Amino acid sequence: MASKANGRWLVLTVPYLWLLALFLIPFLIVFKISLSQDAIAQPPYVPIFDLSEGWAAFKDALGELSFENYGYVLSWDNEFIEAYGSSLWIAGISTLLLLVVGYPIAYGMARAPKSIRPTLLMLVILPFWTSFLIRVYAWIGILSPEGLLNQLLFALGIVDRDAPLQILATDTAVYIGIVYSYLPFMILPLYSALEKMDETLLEAAADLGCPPLAAFWKITWPLSLPGVFAGCLLCFIPAVGEFVIPDLLGGSDTLMIGKVLWTEFSVNRSWTVSSAVAVLLLMVLVIPIVFYQNLQAREVERR
Repeated sequence: MASKANGRWLVLTVPYLWLLALFLIPFLIVFKISLSQDAIAQPPYVPIFDLSEGWAAFKDALGELSFENYGYVLSWDNEFIEAYGSSLWIAGISTLLLLVVGYPIAYGMARAPKSIRPTLLMLVILPFWTSFLIRVYAWIGILSPEGLLNQLLFALGIVDRDAPLQILATDTAVYIGIVYSYLPFMILPLYSALEKMDETLLEAAADLGCPPLAAFWKITWPLSLPGVFAGCLLCFIPAVGEFVIPDLLGGSDTLMIGKVLWTEFSVNRSWTVSSAVAVLLLMVLVIPIVFYQNLQAREVERR
């Protein structure tokens, strides 16, 4: 019994230590920087409190904490609010497109013969064998005015060579890049949920005279909702803070919080403001995670 208890304690401790080392401590460091002031130094900020000065100095500094950086970020006369809204909008539309594209693929994989399912699964994971940056760069060669897509349309006579499609450096290119890059993250949870579904339920519905489409909405869709929520979270959360795709495929008008965060950090050298932006972004992303956990808890209670 003692060995089982120790093993259970070890299993629970390892993930908490992982979160402590790779999430909580870095978050506290970023939060500490967000409460500091800019300075011409290296690093470019003056910490409000320093733990090396002792506990007494730490307690004195607590009364001097300033949230000026958060007030600046949340003020309506700068681009941060617009960047947050634009990021949420682009991530939301991209997640919806991912669900529309990924659900039929996952459904087809789950209904395919068991002998070829591993091959289909490998084909979904196959893009991960190539660098993410290279895959995004490839879309530049596809979507540019002289790219493969326009060359194909020229050959088919659909588009005039003097007026090629202008997809690159637009929000459309960003949507394409996000959908392509995050599609496996949507397919895999959906496939996991659909593959576990008991097919005899559909057979029973058909025997009772239920049309296939009605059976889908009354049986398949509700049973796949855990995979839908998991896939949407896996795609929406990183898409909100995406930097590479809008920077390479988007235009100057494509405003996302990842680009703004990078500009504040590397160009403006304002670590304090960029840290405040990052902390607020994390707070925004915590909301869908808490919502999903509540849904999961309710599902467990029903069972």
